[in-house]
Amino acid sequence: MRLRACVLAVAVSFGLAGCASDTSKTDAAPDVVARSAYHHDGPAKLTLFTMVSNSSGAGAHSSLMINASQRVIFDPAGSVRHSAVPEVRDVLYGITPRIEKFYESAHARTTYHVVIQEVEVPAAVAEKALKLAQARGPVAQMFCTQSTSTILKELPGFESIRPTFFPNALSRQFAQLPGVKTRELY
Repeated sequence: MRLRACVLAVAVSFGLAGCASDTSKTDAAPDVVARSAYHHDGPAKLTLFTMVSNSSGAGAHSSLMINASQRVIFDPAGSVRHSAVPEVRDVLYGITPRIEKFYESAHARTTYHVVIQEVEVPAAVAEKALKLAQARGPVAQMFCTQSTSTILKELPGFESIRPTFFPNALSRQFAQLPGVKTRELY
């Protein structure tokens, strides 16, 4: 049994390596974040991004775009950077349609593809997700999916989500929610 536990621990470490990044970065100044705030006119929505290895099918990273009073991406322990996107505690601000496409494309490459799952939610649920994401970070390396799934679990209508360390497991759970639309970007 000890060998099995050791093998599982090594597999988890390699499987979650996509979440690994330096979480000691300096947060953007509040005035920079305030100037970058972007309100998207679309419906209140949560979008789960799951980065998946093209060679093994293993999940490598999870993040959550939240369209509430402003649109942000909770990118726990993430590594995507853009000069126009201030970051505070693993929350990326100013997620315009152009930045959304940049974020998706930064993850979709020859080695990984992105599973993009979105669901419309009441405005109050999106706002609660925003507040939880802002309060959550910064997230330690390899805890991206655990942090994202824990936030989702706290939202009305998402009580069925079980916190997990595995990106594909969270993606499968999210897919079971009513009204979820899924697309993949290669």
